[in-house]
Amino acid sequence: MARRMVPRPAAVVVDLDARKATILEAVVIEHIDTAQPVGSSAVAASADLDVSSATVRSEMVALEREGYLAQPHTSAGRIPTDKGYRYFVDHLASGVLGTVQQQQVKDFFAGVRGEVEDVLEQTSTLLSKMTRYTSVVVGASHAHASILSVQLVNLDSRHHLLVTVFSDGSVVKHSLSPSFEATHSEVMEASRQLNALLIGTTLESRVQVPSRHDHEASLVREAVATLHASQPVMDGEQVFIGGSSNVAQAFDGVETVRQVLAILEQELLVVSLVQDMLNQGLSVAIGSEHGYEPLLACALVVAPVTIDGSPAGAVGLLGPTRMKYKEAMAAAEVVSAQLTRHFAGEDCSA
Repeated sequence: MARRMVPRPAAVVVDLDARKATILEAVVIEHIDTAQPVGSSAVAASADLDVSSATVRSEMVALEREGYLAQPHTSAGRIPTDKGYRYFVDHLASGVLGTVQQQQVKDFFAGVRGEVEDVLEQTSTLLSKMTRYTSVVVGASHAHASILSVQLVNLDSRHHLLVTVFSDGSVVKHSLSPSFEATHSEVMEASRQLNALLIGTTLESRVQVPSRHDHEASLVREAVATLHASQPVMDGEQVFIGGSSNVAQAFDGVETVRQVLAILEQELLVVSLVQDMLNQGLSVAIGSEHGYEPLLACALVVAPVTIDGSPAGAVGLLGPTRMKYKEAMAAAEVVSAQLTRHFAGEDCSA
């Protein structure tokens, strides 16, 4: 599916007065909870306003005229537009993760183990279960991470295991089967030379391998060649989708569900969608703001993950535009912070 661009709306720059903002907030919250148009009487009853239902109705008409609300049917109440949701997110939405969910996240990261891919996949499952939205977890390419250590393990005289640890927490293994028999001491010496040669470099670095013809130098050359040959495979970002089944529950239209699922099946599109938002820190794209026509009914919350101050991926939540923004933003922010601490080797149970 090609990316079909849609015009991005201009940013909201005009602040609403306090009464209009309170009414808009009440409409957004009520519509998120019920998925139904909201009437003035419901707003007057729920909002902290000392005014009549008629006054609320007049203000809702004004909000509709200014593009924050829409009336789907003449006799119906009103629903938020993308502009209305944007104002809500930028000015009114601020949430804190519930106590139970905070403990759930702490317990998860205190106990999670495994290589970086396993952690990212498990994190995507955690996010989708916590929020009931579809989660998107993107891990950075290994090719840009620096090498922390290299170990060559002697399995037998002609079979060796190359274990490379990267600064993003990933551990990559390759099998080496040289054409000659190598002793245990020769493999250990080759391992020492590999560490001296590769620590601090990346898969994109070009290193000067030894030209000698002894077994140690031959093992070093084969190990370096194997690592560089793996670069195209390791150069792509890792994408983990959690809770794809939540799409069917979140959207009413069958065609919308089909289009969203089709997007999620294409990793490159998902990565592009997330990366477009990464430079903004914790951010939210609503409706047409993300530029993907098939996702006009969607909102995406994205929070970056860093390692040593460098981008190392992101966590995101995809749902309908009537997403529970406060909860989704709080969940993404807490999980991304814990994931950052996990990869930094910090205590995540504190």
